[in-house]
Amino acid sequence: MVKPIIAPSLLAGDFAQLGCDCHRMFECGSDWVHLDVMDGHFVPNITMGPPIIGALRKAVPRDENAPGTKFFDCHMMVSNPEQWVPEIAKAGGDQYTFHYEATKNPVELVKLIKEHGMKAACAIKPGTSVDVLFELAPLLDMALVMTVEPGFGGQKFMADMMPKVEELRKRFPNMNIQVDGGLGKGTVEVAAEAGANVIVAGTSVFKAPNPAEMIEYLRQEVQKNLVKRGIAE
Repeated sequence: MVKPIIAPSLLAGDFAQLGCDCHRMFECGSDWVHLDVMDGHFVPNITMGPPIIGALRKAVPRDENAPGTKFFDCHMMVSNPEQWVPEIAKAGGDQYTFHYEATKNPVELVKLIKEHGMKAACAIKPGTSVDVLFELAPLLDMALVMTVEPGFGGQKFMADMMPKVEELRKRFPNMNIQVDGGLGKGTVEVAAEAGANVIVAGTSVFKAPNPAEMIEYLRQEVQKNLVKRGIAE
């Protein structure tokens, strides 16, 4: 059984006010915040790294009485993802999402992530076949199907990625399946119908007149489809 998880991407926020934006998203009802880490090598852009995540964790500490709160979903768009596992764990990351295309040994990387106390997730680019996740999926906490090319925010949603989501949901009905890229009104409905339950939304939430209403809309669309499938938590 799975539940809707809404994870606004701080990439769409104000980098001079990341702590405030992070607090604001949780106050608006988000389940997670999505932190895009880009190294300028795996993708042609540079964003944040362990020092910023560490500063954010100090500004937005976990609630020790409520496990899973103030959850930092770290999307590692980096070469050599093994290198950064200890640093992200130390900085306060809760989930470490590596790209399948960036590692030669995904199974060992999953073990390393879990040894450092984080949840392990694997992402695939639009050009990567979903088949590569089938063997790995039982070891993962989440799979991420990119619905844009990784590296920049504000791109157009690629609906032709939805068969990947459908196949994952068919094979792994109780798995967290995340979609990232161009999600908002008009696209979340398609992703939810395909079986996604974890929604990364950047511009659509941060630029919304009422971010809380947008987050609730995204959640309701996912919940409706999970109920229809009979897998709602």
